[in-house]
Amino acid sequence: MNRFTAYNGELRGFVESLLRYDTTEGGERDAQEWVLDRLDSYGFETYEWTADAERLATHPEFPDDPGEIPAADRPSVAGVAEFGDPEAGPTVVLNGHVDVVPADGTLWETDPFEPVWGEADDGAETLTARGAADMKVGTATCVFAGRALADAADDRDLNGRVVVESVAGEEEGGIGAAAAALDSPYPFERDAAIVAEPTDLVPVTATEGSVMKRLHVDGRSAHAARRWNGESVLPHFERIRRAFEDLEAERAERVAHPLYERFANPWPVNVGTVRAGSWASSVPASLDAEVRIGVAPGETIEEAEAEFAARLREVVEDSEWLSAHPPTFERFSVQFSAAETDPDAAVVTALRDAMTAAGLAETAPVGETYGADSRHFVRAGIPAVVFGPGNVDEAHFPNESIRWDDVLAAGEIITDAARRLLS
Repeated sequence: MNRFTAYNGELRGFVESLLRYDTTEGGERDAQEWVLDRLDSYGFETYEWTADAERLATHPEFPDDPGEIPAADRPSVAGVAEFGDPEAGPTVVLNGHVDVVPADGTLWETDPFEPVWGEADDGAETLTARGAADMKVGTATCVFAGRALADAADDRDLNGRVVVESVAGEEEGGIGAAAAALDSPYPFERDAAIVAEPTDLVPVTATEGSVMKRLHVDGRSAHAARRWNGESVLPHFERIRRAFEDLEAERAERVAHPLYERFANPWPVNVGTVRAGSWASSVPASLDAEVRIGVAPGETIEEAEAEFAARLREVVEDSEWLSAHPPTFERFSVQFSAAETDPDAAVVTALRDAMTAAGLAETAPVGETYGADSRHFVRAGIPAVVFGPGNVDEAHFPNESIRWDDVLAAGEIITDAARRLLS
C-alpha cells in the first residue's frame, strides 16, 4: 500500500475539520492555529509568519498604500521535515492556501461549511463544501504527503527537506506567499515548489497574469423628459467596451504561447462591474467600471496595460465629447504577474515521472488562464509547478465538490515526486 493511501482515514478527518472553518474575508486565524497544532503533533518543525502591509506595499503587484492591503491578523503556517543530511539535498515546498472565497448559502444545496460526502454519476465518492476544490483539500494533501515522506525516511536514501505550507490570502493576491517570497521565514534556501491547486491531475507550468483597471467616464445629466439636453455615458462606455473586445480578439491571434493553444481566447478581458447613473429619471452622467485584463506568460503587466490604454486613447480621439472630457483608466487592487517554469526543471521532471509511475498517460505540462501563488515562488527564483486534485471549474462555484479518488491519486503522485527530488 502506498504510504500516502495508508493515511486515508486520518486525511478524511483532517479535511472535514478544516472545511468547517469559515476562512473567508480574512478569517484564517482560527483555522491556521488548528493547522499549526496538527503539524506540531505530526512531528514537523513549525513556522508561522504574518505579512507586513508596509513591506508588501513595496511589492510591484500590491497597492502602494499599505492601508489598502488587508494583511493584519492573517497568519501563514508551515511544517518542516528533514531527511538524511538536509544540506546535501534540496528543499521542496508543498504549498496550499487555507482561505476561500465567500459562499452564498442561498445558492447551495447544502451548508457550504459543513462537508458532505456523496456519489458522482459514475459511482465515485465525492466531497462537497466551500474549499473542497479550491483548495483546502489540496492543502491537506500536501500535509499528508509530507507525513508519508517522513514515514519513508528510515528506509530510503533521502536527503534534504520538505516544507508543508498553509498560507493566507491567496485569493487576495497571495498575501502569505508574497510575504514569504520577499522575506523568507525559513533559515534555509528553497529549491522547488509544488502548489496543489485544482489542476485535474495535470501539471501546470505557466500561469496567466492579470491587471485590474478602473474606468471612469463622465457625461452630463439632464431630466429624462429632456434627455436630449444631457450626454449619457452609456453609449461612450459601450464604444470603449467594444474596442476592448476587439483588442482582446486581436491579442488572441497575435500573442501566441505553445501551452495555451487549446484556448480560443487565451488572454480574456472581463468587465466585472459597471455602475452608472443615479436615478431613473436622470440622464446617467457618470460611470465606473472595473476591468480585468489577461496578461500572457512572457508579457509584463505594463505591456498589456499599455495596449489597452492606447486603444482607449483611440476611442477618445474619435469622440468630440470624450476628447473634451477624457476618461480615467487607473489600476486598483492587486495585480498578478504571469509566471512560467521551464518544463525541463527538476521539479517538473520528477512530477511527470511520478505521474507516469502512477499510470497517468497524459503528463505534458499545460498553461492556465488563472493566476496562482506559484508566481511568487518563480519571482523568488524557485521553480514551481501547479498540480493538485479537483477541477478549477468547481472553484468559486456553489456546491463545490471534489472526487476523493483524485485526492488519493494526487497525494500519491506528490509524495512520489518529492521523494524523487530528495533521492
